[in-house]
Amino acid sequence: MKASYKLHTLQFKFAAGTSRAVLHTKPCVYLLLEHDGCIGIGECSTIAGLSIDPSESYFTQLDALCSAINAGEATLMPDLTHYPSIAFGLETALLDLNARGSKVLFNSLFTSGQNGIPINGLIWMGDKAFMQQQIAQKLDDGYKCLKLKVGALDFETELDIINQIRSEYQANELEIRLDANGGFSTNDALAKLHRLADFHIHSIEQPIRAAQWDAMAALCEQSPIPIVLDEELIGLSEVDMQKVLSNIKPTYIILKPSLLGGFATCEKWIELAEKQGCQWWITSALESNIGLNAIAQWTYTLGSPLPQGLGTGQLYHNNLASPLEIRNAQLFYNATDRVWGDINHLQ
Repeated sequence: MKASYKLHTLQFKFAAGTSRAVLHTKPCVYLLLEHDGCIGIGECSTIAGLSIDPSESYFTQLDALCSAINAGEATLMPDLTHYPSIAFGLETALLDLNARGSKVLFNSLFTSGQNGIPINGLIWMGDKAFMQQQIAQKLDDGYKCLKLKVGALDFETELDIINQIRSEYQANELEIRLDANGGFSTNDALAKLHRLADFHIHSIEQPIRAAQWDAMAALCEQSPIPIVLDEELIGLSEVDMQKVLSNIKPTYIILKPSLLGGFATCEKWIELAEKQGCQWWITSALESNIGLNAIAQWTYTLGSPLPQGLGTGQLYHNNLASPLEIRNAQLFYNATDRVWGDINHLQ
C-alpha cells in the first residue's frame, strides 16, 4: 500500500461568522491510500482555534504516517492520539480503499438513494439582515428545525431575530436550536438562558467556554433550556469522557468525528452517553464533501431519529462535486448520478 496526501484550501462563499472568529478560508488535507489499482481517499480537516491537532508538527506527523505506510512498517506508525483529524482521515481512507475507491463506505438505504437523513438548517452569524435572509430561505426550503449561531451580535438583536421567528412559527411547527460556541460569560449566561427560554428553545450548545466543568454543571442543573456539550468533548481521554458526562450531566452531546478522532471514538461517546440517558446527534465540522460523505453515510447507520447537523458543502466555491443533495430538508445520496469531482483538478 502506498500513501500520500494533497493540500486544498476551501474558499467560503461568504464571511462565515461564529462567536470565535469570521472564516474566509478553510484548509483541508486529502489522505490518499493506493493498493491494487484502487485509491481510497480520506479527509484530514482542522478548524483553527478549535481542533487540538498541533499545527507546528501537523505535516511532520502526516509525513511520518505516510512513510510508515509506504515502508510497510506497522511499528513505525505514529501515535495519532493528539491528531484526531489525521486519525479520522486515515480511518475513512481505509474504509474507502476497502470499498475499492467507490466512496460508498457503508452500504445502506441511504447510499442506495432510497432514504434521506433529516437535517437542521444552519443559520450563520452576520448582521441582522443577513441572518433574516438565511432564515427566510431555510423556511422556504421546508426546514422544520433551525440552528442559529448566537453570542457574537448584540444580545438584544439576537432576541429580536428569534422573537420574529417565534411570532410566525410555534414550537410545534418549528424547532429552534441555538449554538453559542462558548460566547456567553459565566456571569450572565444563566440570565440570558432565562430570557431565551421565553421562545421555547429546543436546546443550546456550549453556552460558556469549555473546560469550566463546575460552571457548566451548575448551568445544566439550573438552565430552563436543555444544554448541549460540543467543544467540551474535544481532546478528552476515555477516563475524562466518563467524568465530563457524570459531572456535568448534559441533556445532549454533539459528535464531530473529525474533531474527536473518528467514528470509533464517537461510538464510545454514544455508548457512555446512552448509559446516562444523555441523547446525541452528529454534526459535520466544515469538511469538504469527502469528509462529509463519510460522516453522512456513517450517521445513517446509527439510526438516530433526530435532525442531524449535516449539509452538502454548499458553503464553498471550490468544493469537490459529489452525489450529496438536499431535498425537503433531508440529505440524500443520488445513487443514480454518482458524480464525483477529481481532487487533482481542484483549484
